[in-house]
This record gives sequence, C-alpha cells and structure tokens, in this order.
Amino acid sequence: MAQSTDASSPDDAASSADAPVAIVIHGGAGTIRRADMSAEQDSMYRAALNRALSAGHDVLTDGGTAVGAVVAAITTMEDDALFNAAKGAVFTSENTVELDASIMDGGTRQAGALTGVKHIRNPIELARTIMNESVHVMLAQEGAETFARQQGFDMVENEYFYTERRRRAAEKARENGPTGDANLPDSYDPETAEDAGERGTFGTVGAVALDQDGNIAAGTSTGGTTNKRFGRIGDSPIIGAGTYADNQTCGVSATGHGEYFIRAAAAHSVAARMKFAGMSVEEAARVTVMDELPALPPDGGSGGVIALDADGNIAMPFNTQGMYRGYVDTDGNRAVMIYNDE
Repeated sequence: MAQSTDASSPDDAASSADAPVAIVIHGGAGTIRRADMSAEQDSMYRAALNRALSAGHDVLTDGGTAVGAVVAAITTMEDDALFNAAKGAVFTSENTVELDASIMDGGTRQAGALTGVKHIRNPIELARTIMNESVHVMLAQEGAETFARQQGFDMVENEYFYTERRRRAAEKARENGPTGDANLPDSYDPETAEDAGERGTFGTVGAVALDQDGNIAAGTSTGGTTNKRFGRIGDSPIIGAGTYADNQTCGVSATGHGEYFIRAAAAHSVAARMKFAGMSVEEAARVTVMDELPALPPDGGSGGVIALDADGNIAMPFNTQGMYRGYVDTDGNRAVMIYNDE
C-alpha cells in the first residue's frame, strides 16, 4: 500500500519548526533629527518599536503565519498614539480621522485593503478580513464599514482616535492655508515637547514578515496626511504602491510622500527590479528609494521602504533624515533605529 502524502512526516515538522523567521517594521520616515529628540522621546519610540517587533516575532516563533505576524506588529502600533495610524492618527480638514490600510500574502498574492474608514479600531485587521472573506481587494469608506459590521467587527466612535497633539497640528496647518492638495508632512511645533522629532514626518506604520513555511507577507496602515481634503487617498492602501508581497521576490511596506509612491508603483518596483533585473533586495530597494523616487517631478518623492526576501535578507533605505524602523533577523539579531547615522 502506498504511503499517504496528506500528512507531514516528523522530520518535515521538525524541519519546518527549525526554519528561519524574520520581521522588519517601520513607523514612518521624515525629518527626524537627533537634535530635536530628547532622551525620553528617543526612548519612548524605541520602546514602542520593540513592542511591535516582539508582538510580530512571537507569532513567528510560535509557528504562526507571516500574515499573522504582520497583523500583530501593526496592531501594536495602531494602538500606540505615538504613530499616525488608528489611535493618534492625524486629523482631516473636517476635523475627523480617516484611516487606510492594506495587507498582502506573498504565498498566494491575495490582498486586502481599505480606505477612508472612521470607526474601525484596527484597520489592518479589517484589511486581513477583506483579503480572506471578500471577493474584492479594496473597499472604501461606508462600504468597507458595512462589510466590517457583517463580519462582526465592533465599531468605535471616531473620537476614539483623537489626540490633542494631532488636533493642534491640524489647526496649525489650517492657519498656514489649505494643505490638502498634496501629501504634506505632519505639522510640527518645536516648542511642544511631545511633537519633537516629528517635523516633516510621514507617520505611516508597516511590517514585513517571513514565516517558518517560507511565506512572506507585508502590510501598511496610516491616518494619511494632516488636513487632507477631497477624500484624498495615499499609497498605503494601494497594492503595488504602499504594500506588496510575493514569495518569489520580496515583501515591501512603504512610508512617504504618497502621491510619488503611487506614481512609481514603489512597492512593486522593488519586487520588479529583483524579478526582471536580478537585483538583490538591498539593491532593488535602494535604487527605488534613492534614485527613482527623488527623480520624479516636480519635487521628488521623500520617504523610505522596508523590504524582506525569502532568504531573510532585509533592506530599509530612506532618503529623509530619519525613519522609525527595526528588525529581528533570521539569526535572532534585533535592532531598532531612528536616525540616518545608525
């Protein structure tokens, strides 16, 4: 009698359990300067990045999926008012918070995304549910929230996301005139301690993970830009612009001037350079961020990406003065970084 191939052998299970895992995260790129950050603020951001890394890496070491690790890491940052995603997100021109998110599974290239939601506590959770339970890839605004209710999501009041820091930033932006026509950075007040280090920061959060089965996933979540108008949508919820994953190449999450990242299809551009030009993940990410984006008219695209390939190689290039970022590599080495000189 032929042996069944439905179940893995003990040796296969042991091999999978010993397979390397890795995760890389970001919390936004921009004019983040050491001189603007107090020791306390520096410590707060590093602690927040470490919490997100631990949440995602624990999923991986427990045998969980790359998708699960990405959701765990991003949810941790969505719940932390330090970042511009969910709790603590920036205000629109109408004094509300509107949230975007996306996720992609590199093993199947299935994806889920949403834009303009106002009552979803953790948008990345909804992105995963859209990916798994809907025939669509992207849902918007009231439609996305109707689907969320049908899937049993608990709704929160929009005020749940509010922070006084972001309210003041929106007020300052309005004093300086309309800013919703472009993806301008969050406003900054050098005299306000809690805003130090956020001048010109694109506070999007993201994660890319490699699990024990060799699958890659990537996800991104954001509140968009301060004082945004006209239902503006940036790159974060757009598959291929702000998020992309393919086991054959890499996973990517982007943060920056979204209009440029959309025009460059930046996340997919990294994967395409690997696939068609034979570049490594490090070279492909660097060329996209350091060469392609800055060359786009009229002003060039500012920001960065995180990327991870199937061998666990990590890239984190950015063309700004800093990017909140961190990783745990396949050897278990951990690092969190903020500035461009570390």
